[in-house]
Parts: sequence; structure tokens; C-alpha cells
Amino acid sequence: LHKMAKRDYYEVLGVERGADHDTIKKAYRKLAVQYHPDRNPGNKEAEEKFKEATEAYEVLSDEKKKSIYDQYGFAGLDGMGGGGGGGQYSHAFHDFSDLFSGLEAADLMMCSRHSLVAALHDALATRMRQFEEMTSEMMCASHSKTLFSAQS
Repeated sequence: LHKMAKRDYYEVLGVERGADHDTIKKAYRKLAVQYHPDRNPGNKEAEEKFKEATEAYEVLSDEKKKSIYDQYGFAGLDGMGGGGGGGQYSHAFHDFSDLFSGLEAADLMMCSRHSLVAALHDALATRMRQFEEMTSEMMCASHSKTLFSAQS
């Protein structure tokens, strides 16, 4: 089974380069609902399109990754966790409001309980990682100040 070359993330989401965050989010949400595995059980093509759209959104919704992608393409993302195309995909919701905002009740009803739990788990894991990174940075900064003042 050979993998096809990756398509440009802007092309995947059907948005122009330089599109703002809301445009990118809206385009992703539309594709995610259209190709969601719960809406297309057993449809491998829909599942691949869902994964492709999610991967594109994970990069284009993150300002740092988007900037690197815009400058260096896929090569710039290697090892960053974006553009990895691994077997498992996240739902790329950065907080709980992203998860539900703008979705119609019918769209939510199409999602299985498992999918919602997985999305909530991903959102919580993202927030925990951000908190851990922030705490680590604060501890490093505090430690540096202590060392600097002790040397003076």
C-alpha cells in the first residue's frame, strides 16, 4: 500500500493562503462533519479525507506551525507533531467552546458518544500540555533568576 503525496493544506481545506483563523476553522468544521467516520461507516475514502482535513487544521490553526508551513512547507513540520499523518488522529479542538460552537444539533446527534468523549479527552490533554509547558517555563525562569541573583 503506497501513500499518495500530501496535498497542500490550504487546498485540502479549500481556503486561500492567508485565510484568517475563523475561515480555516469554518472550512475544517464543514469537512469534518461531512467526512466524519460516524456519518460514513466503513467508507475508507471518507475516513482518509477526514484525517487529511484534521491534519491540515491542526497545522493551519496553530500560528507557529502555520508560519513554519507557510515558509518551509511539509519539510519544516517534520518532527513537530504536525503533518505527521500517523494512524491515529485527534479532533484538533483547542478548547471546549471550539468543540461545539457553530455545530447544529443534527451534527452533534450524528456524532457517537465515543467520538464526543474522544474529542473532550483530546481538548483536555491539549490544555494539560499547555499548562505543563507554561509551568515548566515559569520554573525555568524562576530558577534562572535565583542563579543570577546568587552570582551577583
